[in-house]
Amino acid sequence: MNESEILALLQKYQEGTLSNEDKDKLEAWYLHKASNSNRQLSEYELEDSYEHLKSKLPLAQKAKVVSLWPRVAVAASVTLLLGSGIFYFTKSEVKEEEKIQVVEKPKDIAPGGNKGILTLSNGKQIVLSDVSAKDIIAKEGEEDEVTIKMDANGVITYVINPNADSSKENANSFNTLSTPTGGQYNIVLADGTKVFLNAVSSIKYPTQFNGDERTVELEGEAYFEVAKDKSKPFIVKSDNQKIQVLGTHFNVHAYNNEAIIKTTLLEGSVAVAFRNQTAILKPGQQSNITENSTKITVKEVDTEAAIAWTNGRFKFDNADLKSVMKQLERWYGIKVEYRGDVSDVRFNGGTFRNKNLSEVLKVLELSNIKFRVEGKTIIVYP
Repeated sequence: MNESEILALLQKYQEGTLSNEDKDKLEAWYLHKASNSNRQLSEYELEDSYEHLKSKLPLAQKAKVVSLWPRVAVAASVTLLLGSGIFYFTKSEVKEEEKIQVVEKPKDIAPGGNKGILTLSNGKQIVLSDVSAKDIIAKEGEEDEVTIKMDANGVITYVINPNADSSKENANSFNTLSTPTGGQYNIVLADGTKVFLNAVSSIKYPTQFNGDERTVELEGEAYFEVAKDKSKPFIVKSDNQKIQVLGTHFNVHAYNNEAIIKTTLLEGSVAVAFRNQTAILKPGQQSNITENSTKITVKEVDTEAAIAWTNGRFKFDNADLKSVMKQLERWYGIKVEYRGDVSDVRFNGGTFRNKNLSEVLKVLELSNIKFRVEGKTIIVYP
């Protein structure tokens, strides 16, 4: 590109009319010139350089200018061509025949969404993304005692036939709801309990709760809003842990590839049983259990951080790097590799789960950690 073409693109950028294709050309030219320099500027110098360049161009001034290049240049650790400490270009530096090749940007990684698979008692699997809202998904039981539906919001619900004979010992059927990488799903059980299932998780439950207990089995993570029933305690089994409640709101984080099982109570009361121990949690408390632990550890936590995923957010409360990256692995379907010692990195704050991965990584980089994206692999280094 020659000087007049560059000036024309700069003017379009200033006016806000620069197309994505032209923006790529201009950015490629800028980074190309930067890569041939032998000086590195601080972010403040870069800002001054851009302002100096802008002041020399015949462009209309606006009250607010969003800088395109300086932060990109800092992030890429590139250097700028200098003249008396300030970025500049002359006709001799922008040759007529100079051609800049625009390299296609790597494809960003999109977030997950509502994806789930329902496995019926007869083994049939139903991909829930193929089911329309308000559809009857299936009927369970010898006499169709339970009807499985999807409501207008895409939530699975169970409707019990009031004429069904629930006294039969074999009347109960079991279903399993599971979510893949990058998937989550909500369900309302037959007793009215609401379950929010996070990515790479599964819950096995009866289609109706007969007997004197309401028992479900969980792998992964789920948030429960348990319907009150004093005559039937609600029990969640996960690995070696057992949780018993009557009616309450709590979150269980019990992934097989993570060392700690975490139960966080938001409302009511729960009894967490592990081996020969039992701990009663109060709202705002979290129990931690590890395979090699000898006791249940209870501590006060930020409950909003524990259930942020149910509200479409990542929220970190002094979270360690590897636990954060495991969340991203499950939600974005990526693989993470570590280079160098990053064991002492902690995160606070958060962002939204509906953002592309690149935007989430930008937030995490504020904690002085670096990432390099290679396809679906994320390289992490200090």
